Amino acid sequence: MKLRPTIAAAVCTFTLSPALAFAQDQPWLKDRRYTEGIGIRAGDLELHPGVAAEFGYDSNFFRRSEDDVIDSLDRGPVGSMRLRITPSFSLSTLSRQRLEVTPDAPPPDVEFRGGIAATYEEFFPVSGTETGQERLSDQRNIGGLLDASLTILPRRPWSVVLDGSLGRTIASSDLGISNQSFRRIHANAGAELVWTPGGGLLDWRLGYRFLGTFFEVDEFSGLTNLHHSIRTRGRWRFLPRTALIYDASLGFVDYPNPTSQLSSHPLRAQIGINGLVTPSFGLLAMAGWGASFYTAEGQVDAVNDFDSVIGQLELKWFLTPNPSTDPEAATLALSSLSAGFTRDFHDSYLWTYYERNRGYLKLTYFFGGRFLLIADGGVAAIVYPGAPETPSLVAEPSWTDVRIDASLFGEYRITDALGINSTLRYGNNVSSTALTARGVDGNVENHLGWQQFEAYLGVRWFM
Repeated sequence: MKLRPTIAAAVCTFTLSPALAFAQDQPWLKDRRYTEGIGIRAGDLELHPGVAAEFGYDSNFFRRSEDDVIDSLDRGPVGSMRLRITPSFSLSTLSRQRLEVTPDAPPPDVEFRGGIAATYEEFFPVSGTETGQERLSDQRNIGGLLDASLTILPRRPWSVVLDGSLGRTIASSDLGISNQSFRRIHANAGAELVWTPGGGLLDWRLGYRFLGTFFEVDEFSGLTNLHHSIRTRGRWRFLPRTALIYDASLGFVDYPNPTSQLSSHPLRAQIGINGLVTPSFGLLAMAGWGASFYTAEGQVDAVNDFDSVIGQLELKWFLTPNPSTDPEAATLALSSLSAGFTRDFHDSYLWTYYERNRGYLKLTYFFGGRFLLIADGGVAAIVYPGAPETPSLVAEPSWTDVRIDASLFGEYRITDALGINSTLRYGNNVSSTALTARGVDGNVENHLGWQQFEAYLGVRWFM
């Protein structure tokens, strides 16, 4: 039986994070330390053009369970060869490396950085049902990201930071219950006032941020949401290598065209320390409280709210000792190994929220200016408070999934502007839960467990 789009939308889960799927898939694109080379100087600006191509295999783009039945002609995972072509361009005011030629010069009045990138994706199905392969071929599309940031009076006692981005995401459902990707536009804009008195021992910030997620397909318009937040954060360096840090935010999440989604006012407050125990060891420890504050608006008698401890603990070993007294001043040349744990909650498109408890390991290794290795992996307990009875879903009590993720990215830089790379990625949602959706021809079970393996070879030119 084929799921109606509105039913599929009701059981799709995404975080409200503005991070774009194509950026997450390509490690070198989401972190400018890996993206950019030496650049081209044009007066007081640096230009960084680049282009990349990748070709590889994706075992389960739709993230389906082996037991999933989409309709009488389509069931189970669909494997595919996958081509991605990504041109990119960024420009900025002169970097500190270039400004170090005149170290006594005062800081500039403004610092600017902007970039644009697009990723064209093509699928060549190799396994699965014929109908499933046709559906996967239809997913060819273009995602992209346009972003910019401006700092007024940087490294002064008072400064202002403005930033914004606009992106398009082409990605599958995180729960693997649909036969298509969910095209979404992400809008992100923020402003922050920064106060750094004296010698910079105190850093206090107050800001506002807007996040908007807009679904292109009319059937999923009920998932479109607007997220406004007010945030204050900062640090006080009470030792040369150690700082007290704090972070608090209040959000206002609204669904303009709601179906079963509820508006909320998420509140988070954390305090902790960030420091270098030695030049080779760093410690980050934060703890606080989070609460979701969902607004039922008469739809139901009781609403599941998150109201518990949140935080992060991370130990980092710098394989190359950090010469700076600032634990956050790590550069690409500082190879490191991190181990940590995070606990937080996220807004869910399946009723209210989900809780995420994840332990992780990450290795970043840059050798001889030529070889870059990034290994990242983790195991998370994803806790859902349950799903209520709706016209499209049968009620489901609370359940917990185990999410396993691992990725390995390696790049050898033949020259300062040309590199060949390889990416391996594995994901597994270990779940015995099956959500029961009411279909046109009867109830349909959507199994939440899935596995996905990806492997790519690529080449990229960057300046």
